[in-house]
Amino acid sequence: MSSGQATVYVVDDQVQIRTAIGSLCEETGHQVKLFASTDEFLTENISGGPSCLVLDVRFPGTSPTGLELQRRLADTGVPIPIVFISGHSDVRVSVEAMKRGAVEFLPKPFREQEILDAIRHGIERDRRRLEREDTVREARQRVETLTAREREIMLLMAEGLVAKQIAARLGVSEVTAKVHRARMMRKLELRTPIEVVRLIDSMGRETETTRAGAG
Repeated sequence: MSSGQATVYVVDDQVQIRTAIGSLCEETGHQVKLFASTDEFLTENISGGPSCLVLDVRFPGTSPTGLELQRRLADTGVPIPIVFISGHSDVRVSVEAMKRGAVEFLPKPFREQEILDAIRHGIERDRRRLEREDTVREARQRVETLTAREREIMLLMAEGLVAKQIAARLGVSEVTAKVHRARMMRKLELRTPIEVVRLIDSMGRETETTRAGAG
């Protein structure tokens, strides 16, 4: 999922600007989708692969503004990186956009290299996110293969307990605790206690991120 061709979504009501950005992105090997308004973009199913959204700040009529779309995407758990572009100098808007996680805020007119660099940073950010999600997904799949006892030992190891302490906590012999621990480590493809801690920590962070996005 984290590899492959990236998709760049360009949302701008000025046809010359969105087509120019689209052409630049196609020349650098990206798939491009163009939209004249935020309403149009909201009907799109976002690609599951690495992507970046180039988004104007203001739109005519009743279409949501760029900031409103940014908030809506965050509220619905769509973590696409956003590069804002704007023909209006508005410090308050740019500060709010960056606080909410925008990759860049570029005033029009901007240089070709500026927009390409910003898009590249956005795609790299999204690739890293997808790689983390892939890692956590694989880890969860391995954890699901553990027996109830092996999961207990995994959690106790994460607390820093050694085999003798684990055995005492579970009311089993130290040999039995070591056998279960070895099986658990083998199934998880881990070698050290610190790797167990990192595994549990990564799954916990992913869960909190998912809950925050859903909320």
